[in-house]
Amino acid sequence: MKETLLKKIENREIVVGVVGLGYVGLPLAVEKAKAGFKTIGFDVQDKKVEMVNAGHNYIGDVVDDDLKEIVKKGLLSATNDFSFIKDVDFVAICVPTPLDIYQQPDISYVKASSEAISKHMQKGAMVVLESTTYPGTTEELVKPILEKGSGMICGKDFYLGFSPERVDPGNLIYKTKNTPKVVGAIGDDALEVIAAMYRAVLESDVHTVSSPAIAEMEKILENTYRNINIGLVNELAILCNKMKINLWEVIDAAKTKPYGFQAFYPGPGLGGHCIPLDPYYLSWKAREFGFHTSMIESSMMINDRMPEYCMERASNILNRYKKSLNGSKILVLGVAYKQDIDDYRESPALVVIDILKKMGADVRYYDPYITEYKYKGKTYPGEKELTEDLVKSADLVIVTTAHTNVDYDFVQQNATFIFDTKNAMKAVSERENIELL
Repeated sequence: MKETLLKKIENREIVVGVVGLGYVGLPLAVEKAKAGFKTIGFDVQDKKVEMVNAGHNYIGDVVDDDLKEIVKKGLLSATNDFSFIKDVDFVAICVPTPLDIYQQPDISYVKASSEAISKHMQKGAMVVLESTTYPGTTEELVKPILEKGSGMICGKDFYLGFSPERVDPGNLIYKTKNTPKVVGAIGDDALEVIAAMYRAVLESDVHTVSSPAIAEMEKILENTYRNINIGLVNELAILCNKMKINLWEVIDAAKTKPYGFQAFYPGPGLGGHCIPLDPYYLSWKAREFGFHTSMIESSMMINDRMPEYCMERASNILNRYKKSLNGSKILVLGVAYKQDIDDYRESPALVVIDILKKMGADVRYYDPYITEYKYKGKTYPGEKELTEDLVKSADLVIVTTAHTNVDYDFVQQNATFIFDTKNAMKAVSERENIELL
């Protein structure tokens, strides 16, 4: 089986399936197709399926012309019919792994996808989980589902592995194709063929590890490392505000050291599809072993508190002008979770807005990339333009995303006061009405 698959990879005869055509799945499907592999995308959302088949792109990291070309050539198609898994040799599971209302892992999408795949997979298939999850998911959850549903044996009739997604929306340098890949699999043969499949597509290094659990923990480490360090600087931001010290200047000074220091920056909280969620997966799994991840949990508490802290700071600023937060007009600049993208998943700005509204503030927002957002089942439209009247009408402007295409000099000149939580206005020379986080 191994030799047959390696030969098919070499000859570009492998048919690829990608389950989940979101921020991870669609870029991966595009790269597989561009490398010459016929690729089928699977998604339960009809709109995504229709858009892919029409060659219409909806992901920022995918080049529009690339998608149109591979669809036109017949190298990429999409469907919501999982029976086509029978035609697939290699399938990557790229579905969401959110948290439930109790901040515990919701692996229902992984489970449902595995069950759907198991009903139709053929002997000799390679299955790879890419969704970020807790260590043990591939072997403890996915493997039994695939074996039960297919009646086949892992390692004998099909290969199974885990390769964590590494997607950084908006990154102008590192995309799916040139970001190093980590692969762990069940058995040496599985590791060899799955790694070969990625090497046939990517320009970057493919680093193999001894088991799926190692690869799963590696992904958790990446994002927990960032979570903890951001928690550190967020806590220092609170302290430095009390001490009247500019933390942003402190960080700029510290990063001049050429070794032993990496710069992280404070903000209104954590956003995105990984950093705010992954540490909860590890903490949840750790309890199975009677272990409490105290440092990780402390950083999560600090980061989770930042939206409320931003509300408190906003209230204090308004108090200086003899205004109550209740009834004040507040303009929020940016709801994306990071600069220069249209992705607002887990964005702390949405929590900040929600808290401000609960406190009675009249909140409007402007984001050049996001005309509306959905939060807790409701849709909230944004302002169409950043006009002089809009800025002047606000009692307070709060910058929650550092988009580079916003004219911050214009904002400074027309705003009564600005609370800049991202140091987005660092280049603005007149600073009398600007306060940093």
